[in-house]
Parts: sequence; structure tokens; C-alpha cells
Amino acid sequence: MDILKEIIDSLGAAVVVPIVIFIIAKVFKVTTKKSFLAAMYAGVGLAGFMLLINAFTPIISPVIQRMVNNTGVNLPVFDVGWQATALVAYSTDAGMIYLGIGIVLQTVLFLIKWTDVFQPSDLWNNYSYMVWGAMVTTVTGSFALGISCMILMNLYSLLISELLAKRWSKYYNYPNCTIIAMHNVEPSIFAIVIEPIYNFLGLNKIKLNPQTVQEKFGFLGEPMTLGLVLGILIGIIGNMDRITTIMAWGEIFKVGISTSAVMAIFPKVAAVFSQAFAAITEAARKMMSKQTDREWYIAVNDACGYGEPATLTCGLILIPIMVFIAVILPGNQTLPVVDLLAIPYMVQGLVAVHNGNIVKIVISGVIWFSLGLLVCTATAPLFTSIATTVGVAIPATAMLITSFNILGKPLMSLVFFAFLSGSPIWIGVAVVIYFAGFAFYKMNKQKITDYIDVQAAKNA
Repeated sequence: MDILKEIIDSLGAAVVVPIVIFIIAKVFKVTTKKSFLAAMYAGVGLAGFMLLINAFTPIISPVIQRMVNNTGVNLPVFDVGWQATALVAYSTDAGMIYLGIGIVLQTVLFLIKWTDVFQPSDLWNNYSYMVWGAMVTTVTGSFALGISCMILMNLYSLLISELLAKRWSKYYNYPNCTIIAMHNVEPSIFAIVIEPIYNFLGLNKIKLNPQTVQEKFGFLGEPMTLGLVLGILIGIIGNMDRITTIMAWGEIFKVGISTSAVMAIFPKVAAVFSQAFAAITEAARKMMSKQTDREWYIAVNDACGYGEPATLTCGLILIPIMVFIAVILPGNQTLPVVDLLAIPYMVQGLVAVHNGNIVKIVISGVIWFSLGLLVCTATAPLFTSIATTVGVAIPATAMLITSFNILGKPLMSLVFFAFLSGSPIWIGVAVVIYFAGFAFYKMNKQKITDYIDVQAAKNA
């Protein structure tokens, strides 16, 4: 397991995914030339995404940090981010065991057609299950309970991912692709449930999305211009304590231009990445049509949707909102900091289901992520105790640590608390709910998929 982890960490998604793509292409009898090009498109696209995001992060991070500091509030639970959480997950015995179990489980579930999502193409995000299972093992002292918790969470995320797959693929324009990371697909369930309520209230009539903004405001509505405006606004909010200085305005405009650059360049990189799946999709359809009408999806890293205009726009809008919510939310003790930059990852399920309707996405984000803050508050003591044992440092101003993105999951936390209790009754309830949901979805798959599309189309 250590060797496997080292290989995945050393190669990274931009190398692992092309290898997986090449193998899949050859399985579907795509020519070696086309298979190689497909793999290269995937690698170049992912590398491009990472270069953009990694260049953008250090520019906007100081502004976000200053924005949080300017609140003057010292909440005891500090958000150290998904990166630190991944380190914790991969540093636990239970997590390392699941690294191997997960690969086998996910591959078998796809091959026996339990799921139509091929998850092993996004192995890195398995840490999302690991951290929850590790906490269960720590409290209960049972590896069996911890591993079982990870497996059930994995099953839940596969079901949600399959439910979202067609909508995500269609909205983000990646043929037969979907996201699988549990921490980022989970909010889509809330979006699916509340979408008809929003439509009943008439929010679908508020046509506020990147396309309509561009139509109404011309060049001012272009993604590049929109990125400039949003970046400048975020920069101003983060520099209110020194707004009269030249240094502040230099940073404000730097953030504006950088956000504009992401908005302008990201779609071009996305176009390169999407070419990786054209040959595979066509070959798969030909092969599958002779055997079965199965429609399947390749799990891709959620970096693929980060810079889409509605996604990045809503992510940036929600950053100051969630800081404000954290301060006023009764019962909350969590201060979101590092994972504020992960919000464009976190909203992708909402964006796809709400079809880019910015008003709906922001409202859903506020509701779901606020519940997530309370979950972070509840789980922080346990996560902190595990993190400190593997060497994660606690910031001087904090008493406890968490990850707003990974641990702020209202739905998955219910599964976690069931296993944490050790009660066969609550664990049984969590298992029964999964199988009931799985059976209902499989029996009504086409109807449910069409329903989600119909609801989303009302926002067009």
C-alpha cells in the first residue's frame, strides 16, 4: 500500500489519468495512435488545469486570508484545508488499507455493472472516504467498522455520481465524464431535491447566468470582463483595512487580472481535455451497441470544472458570504479559511443541476455549506486528535482544526455518525437507506435522469 501510494503521489493525476485513458482506449480497440493522442490530450488538459489553479491560488490566497482576519473574529475551529486532510487520511493505517480495497471494489463494481461510473480514473480522491473511516476506527477501535464505513460511503458517492453523471457531462461539455469525489458530488442531492421548489417559487425565471449576462451587457458580460470585475471586488473586500495604500490597489488589480485570465484561458484548456474522450466515446458506443445499451462514464478530477464561468463566479461570490455566515451562524465554531478557495470545486454539483442559474446556486450553496459548518464544528475534536498524531500543526490562534471542504458534508456525516455510534440499528438504517435508494434509482433510472434534465432546462 505504501508503494502504491508513493506511485500515485509521485506520478500525479496528470500522469495516472493518461495511462488509464490509454488502457481504456485499447480495451475498446481504438488504434494505438488515437489511444496515445487521447492519453496526451487528457494529460495536457489536466496539467493545464493544475498550472492555472496553482498559479491563481497564491495570488488570491493572501486576499482571502486578510478578508478572514478583517472579520476580527477568532472562532476556535480553524479550517486547514483539504490538502492537510488528505495528508491525514493517507497517513493512517485504515486509510492505507482502503487505498488497495477501494481500487479493487471500484473496479469490480464497474465490471459487474453495479455502477456505470468508472471510478479508478480518479484514485486520488479516495482520501475523502479514508478520513471518515479513520475517525471511526480511532473511536471504536475496530478496523472492520472503519473499513465498512468507507465502503458504504463509497457506495453512496458512486450512486450520487451516477445520478449526476449525465447532467454534469452535458453542462460541462465533457463527453461521458463525471466527477466522483464524495466531498464535491454530495451537494448535488440537495440541488436535485430543492430544484422543483425553486422553480415553483419562480427562481428559474431569473435568468442570471453567464450566457444571459453576456447577452444583456455585451462585452461587460464576457467571462473575461466578469472575471476582472469579480476579482477586483474580492480584492477590495480583502484590502478594506488598507484601502488607501498603493500596495492594496496593486494587489486588487492583480487579483482582478488573474481572475480574468482564469476565466479566459480555462475554456481553452477544457477544450483540449475534452478531446481525450472523443475517440473512446465513439469506440465504446460501437462496441457496446453490439452487446448492450449500457451508457457509462469516466470519473474525472473536479479540477476540470473549476474555471467554468458560472462555477468560478458562484465560487467567488460565496467566499465572502460564507465568512459572514460563519460569524453569525448560531452554534457554529468553525472559521472557513483555506478551503474557501475550494468552493468552485464544491459547487459543481449545484451548477450542473441548476444549469448555471447563479441565483439558485448561491442560495443552495449558502444553505448546504452552512449546514456543513455545523458538521465541521461537531467533528473537529476527533479530527484534531487524529491530525496531531500524524504531525499536522494547529495554528496559534486555533484550538481545533477541520477541513470545510472535506468534513463539511451534512449527508455523509449521517453515515459517519451511524458507524461512530457502533449501534447495529443505526448502521443498519444507513445500509438499508442506501440499498433502497439504489434499487429505486436502478428501476427508474431513465425517468430520474430525464426529470433532472427537464428541471434543469427550465433555467435555460
